[in-house]
Amino acid sequence: MGRTLQNTMVNLALENACDEATYQLGLDMEELEDMEEDAGLGNGGLGRLAACFLDSMASLGLAAYGYGIRYEFGIFNQKIVNGWQVEEADDWLRFGNPWEKARPEYMRPVHFYGRTEHHPDGVKWVDTQVVLALPYDTPIPGYRNNIVNTMRLWSAKAPCEFNLKDFNVGGYIQAVLDRNLAENISRVLYPNDNFFEGKELRLKQEYFVVSATLQDIIRRFKVSKFGSREISRTDFSKLPDKVAIQLNDTHPAMAIPELMRVLVDEEKLEWDKAWDICVRTCAYTNHTVLPEALERWPVELFAHLLPRHLEIVYEINRRHLERVAAKFPGDHDRLRRMSLIEEGGQKRINMAHLCIVGAHAVNGVAQIHSDILKATVFKDFYEMEPHKFQNKTNGITPRRWLVMCNPGLAEVIAERIGEDFIRDLDQLRSLTELVNDEAFIRDIAKVKQENKLKFAVHLEEHYKVKINPNSMFDIQVKRIHEYKRQLLNCLHIITYYNRIKKEPNKQWTPRTVMIGGKAAPGYHTAKMIIRLITAIGEVVNHDPVVGDRLKVIFLENYRVTLAERAIPAADLSEQISTAGTEASGTGNMKFMLNGALTIGTMDGANVEMAEEAGEDNLFIFGMRVDDVDALDKKGYHAEEYYNRLPELKQAIDQIAGGFFSPKQPDLFKEIVNMLMHHDRFKVFADYEDYIKCQEKVNALYKNPKEWTKTVIYNIAGCGKFSSDRTISQYAREIWGVEPTLEKLPAPDDKH
Repeated sequence: MGRTLQNTMVNLALENACDEATYQLGLDMEELEDMEEDAGLGNGGLGRLAACFLDSMASLGLAAYGYGIRYEFGIFNQKIVNGWQVEEADDWLRFGNPWEKARPEYMRPVHFYGRTEHHPDGVKWVDTQVVLALPYDTPIPGYRNNIVNTMRLWSAKAPCEFNLKDFNVGGYIQAVLDRNLAENISRVLYPNDNFFEGKELRLKQEYFVVSATLQDIIRRFKVSKFGSREISRTDFSKLPDKVAIQLNDTHPAMAIPELMRVLVDEEKLEWDKAWDICVRTCAYTNHTVLPEALERWPVELFAHLLPRHLEIVYEINRRHLERVAAKFPGDHDRLRRMSLIEEGGQKRINMAHLCIVGAHAVNGVAQIHSDILKATVFKDFYEMEPHKFQNKTNGITPRRWLVMCNPGLAEVIAERIGEDFIRDLDQLRSLTELVNDEAFIRDIAKVKQENKLKFAVHLEEHYKVKINPNSMFDIQVKRIHEYKRQLLNCLHIITYYNRIKKEPNKQWTPRTVMIGGKAAPGYHTAKMIIRLITAIGEVVNHDPVVGDRLKVIFLENYRVTLAERAIPAADLSEQISTAGTEASGTGNMKFMLNGALTIGTMDGANVEMAEEAGEDNLFIFGMRVDDVDALDKKGYHAEEYYNRLPELKQAIDQIAGGFFSPKQPDLFKEIVNMLMHHDRFKVFADYEDYIKCQEKVNALYKNPKEWTKTVIYNIAGCGKFSSDRTISQYAREIWGVEPTLEKLPAPDDKH
């Protein structure tokens, strides 16, 4: 979520009033804002997407709740020590959180372990351990519409009787100390992005948020009058008309068996009725096609922790496979592929399969990603139920990602087309008419220069590197992952460095390359990539021949607040994943909206960005999805590129030979070995085209006026990438509700 203060002031139109008030108190608003901790309760794009969605749902007048876990420790703080990433705990609640309100009156019990008993009148889940879920509410204000929604985060609390009611062997003191075991559930965020780690505590977290949330939803459904005189609602057939549950990836997939458990075991509905309600209520958003990211829980663990849910999953699977067999008789391999249970070494539950079967809508997050789902990963399911599959291209909120982080640019735009674009971003299209307006071109360039100067000052305070503010700010910020190919960026840096060294008297376009992002603590290769970036910086930044024509900076502790500073200052946005691997990306959209040009592959939402702004106005390079597939069939051989491209060979030899790590010459041998022999993401295959494309970037940057015109086309093409558009599509096409831009009367309105 990042920080809340400024976002709240923007959405409530109170920024000037608060600035003035603090000023009169002898305080500085910016200094105050800088004291707030980021709420970092998620990993990468998926968590930030949810935050943008909350802003858009409130701004579009949808009665929506965002549910999650109130982690005591969010995503770790990243320190760079001697060039290496070091993690430290994110104690973000240390000084309290003024935006949250505990709601103990809505506390809910969550059950774990135990066993099931089958009786004639139904199934009982007994002898369970209970953990209490305590909700904390954070207000989510819409943009100037007097609507405030709620984000409800659950915190784990041990019940009073915890460990005491059992004739406690360890004694009273130990029993009280053991309360920590229950409360550990909401202690810490698992810091993996796009990677599944099948740990029991993680499964506990997933069921904890699901169980508490479903109890809350059902409580609210039961007490809502909906114009009826009943005191309490017992007819669940209307649940799908009143409630929509959107699963943000498979992490809350347990909602499907849990809703079935509540309806069948507790509310005594028969299975078919309950299943119909479940499917019509739930919808599933897929966020990745990387196999290592897909959640596949061992049946053994499941049976231990959630025995009743395992029985329900087996029953869902039995009926599902019956339907498959009826539609495709005799196709046994299809049954195996489509089963919710993967047989083999140890049996596992495929949570994506559970979500597809248990939801009425399944969507990808960019057109190319949704097409890949239907053609490959979920092909069998698409053939079975094509009507379920949709696309909902991601978006970003223009409130935080333009008005708040780049007020100068927002002002320049508002001077020309008014302020309504903040609510209706498609209005940016009209900026195409100003592409030859000298004054507008000048104003856009001036705002960028001011943002760069401000960021340069920030960097010099924090990194003690002198930045050339006239250099091109070339920025890649995102989680560190092999598929995002920060290594390709490194190879360009080294190649550019070598060219400058070879012809130091040529007129090179000066660049400051900034790379930032966190590596999952257990992801060795990602941590080595960070070490390589810092090592390249140590050499390049101290080479007098290069001077200020090339600088390399690793941006430490990348988070929402750093993004809000860096993105408005960027000239070039690096979106260089292997085609077919980045489901959508949302950073790409933030850079585009803030006046950077994109160098990127035809992957994720880059494809649609090129469509909206005109392909000529992005620097597109590299293999398309079809080319990657063809290369897979043919076989990717890195040595061929290494032997054919002298500059690539030189760069790799420098990394391998210790040019960037003279004190530890073989520091990067694993990275080189990976690139040469088992690179799943084909860095070398795109190297040549990437370098050529970067030459085009340099050429255009030398012509500031043409560069800025291209920027204007990009900003004008940003309308589609508002999360308001995304949410309007979810609302109409999945949830069955109408968004509205109407304002509620202000609370102090006398009318």
